[in-house]
Amino acid sequence: MTKKQRALEIIDRLKKEYPDADCTLDYNEAWKLLVSVRLAAQCTDARVNVVVKGLFEKYPSVEALADAEVSDIEDIVRPCGLGKSKARDISACMKMLRDDYDCKVPDDFNELLKLPGVGRKSANLIMGDVFKKPAIVTDTHCIRLVNRMGLVDGIKEPKKVEMELWKIIPGEEGSDFCHRLVWHGREICTARTMPHCERCVLEDICKKKI
Repeated sequence: MTKKQRALEIIDRLKKEYPDADCTLDYNEAWKLLVSVRLAAQCTDARVNVVVKGLFEKYPSVEALADAEVSDIEDIVRPCGLGKSKARDISACMKMLRDDYDCKVPDDFNELLKLPGVGRKSANLIMGDVFKKPAIVTDTHCIRLVNRMGLVDGIKEPKKVEMELWKIIPGEEGSDFCHRLVWHGREICTARTMPHCERCVLEDICKKKI
C-alpha cells in the first residue's frame, strides 16, 4: 500500500467514524476565529471558548478590539497563558484588519500570513473553515498521528509535515481530515496514555501496527 493509498483509506474510514467532526473552537465570524486560534497556542480549545465569551462581550467588533488597550485585553485573556504576547498580537492584528482590510479577514493565504500572530497553521484553519478552500492544519494531533500512521516518516516540523501531506491528501479533504485527526487523537490515538488500538478503525492499516 502506497502512502497515497493509505491516506485515501484513512480519510474514508475517519469520515465514517467522525462524520460531524469540525473545528473545536467556537466562532460565528472570521475575525473571532483569528482571535481564538491565537489564544489556543499552548492552551485547550475548551478554555479558549470560555475566555473569548468575555472578550467578545466587551469588544464585539474588530474596531472595538482594535481600539482596546493591550493591557485590558491581557487582563481578559491571561487564563489562556502567554497573556502579554497574545494580547499584543491580537491588538496588532485587529488594528491591521481595521486599517488595511476594511475590518474584513482576507481570503488569501499569503495575506493572512501578513497579520500579526498568524502562522501557517492559523492561516490554513481560516482558509479551510471560513473560506472552504483547500487547507491542511498541521497541529500537534496531526503531526503525531500522521507519523504514527505512516503518512510521513519521522517529520515533526509543521511546515515540512504540511508539504508532505499536500502530496497525498486531496486538497478538498484536507481541512476535514485534520479536524477528524483531532477527534481521533483525543478519543483513540491518545498522547498521554497508551493508544486504544483495539478500538481503532485504522488498526489493520496503521503503520504502527503492521
